[in-house]
Amino acid sequence: MLLFLEEWWGPLSSTEKVFWSISLIFSVLFLIQFVLSLIGLDFNTDADVDGVHVPSDTGLDTDFTILSVRSIIAFFTFFGWTGVLIIGRGGSIWTVIIFSVLAGIAAMFIVGYMMFQFSKLTEAGNADLKDTLYQTGEVYLSIPANKNGHGKIHIKLQGAIKEFDAVTDGDALPTGSAVKVVEVLDRNLLLVEVADQFTRP
Repeated sequence: MLLFLEEWWGPLSSTEKVFWSISLIFSVLFLIQFVLSLIGLDFNTDADVDGVHVPSDTGLDTDFTILSVRSIIAFFTFFGWTGVLIIGRGGSIWTVIIFSVLAGIAAMFIVGYMMFQFSKLTEAGNADLKDTLYQTGEVYLSIPANKNGHGKIHIKLQGAIKEFDAVTDGDALPTGSAVKVVEVLDRNLLLVEVADQFTRP
C-alpha cells in the first residue's frame, strides 16, 4: 500500500500535491462533520473569532451567514477537487485557480443557504417561548454585554435542542456559558443571565 502511494505521489507536480492535499484533508473533515451531525454533535455553524461574531450582513438575511465552519470546509473541499480535475485535464495554473475559487465560493453559498433553510424549518416547529422561562441553556454564539446586540443560545425543549436569539443585561457571555432565561422579550428574543448567578423569584 505504501509503495503504491509513493509511486502515485512521487511523480506529481508541486501544484498537484497542493490540490490533492487540500482535497483529501478537507474531504475527511467534511465526512467527520457529516457523521457528527448524524449523531447529534456538530461544529459551530457561525464564525466566532475571539468572542466576536461575524456580522450577519455577510449573507442574504439577518440569520443567513456565509462564514461558517461548514461553509469554509465546503469551500476548500470543492476548491481542492475542482483543481485536481482541471489539472488532470491539462488546464493552466490560472484556469485552475479561477475555477477552483469559483467552485469553492459556490459551495459556500449553497451550504450557507441550506443551513439557513434548515434553521427556518427548525424555528417553525419551536415550542411556546414561555416554555423557555427559567430553563437552563448554553450560549452558542457569544452575547454582547448590556444589550448591545444579541447572540444565540441552545435550550433543550420537548426532547429537542432549540435555538433562540438572546440578550443580557450584564457582562458579555462567551460561547459555552451556562445561562438561564429570565424573560421573553420578543417573538424569538430572550433575556438571559449567567446560570450560577440566577435565582428564580
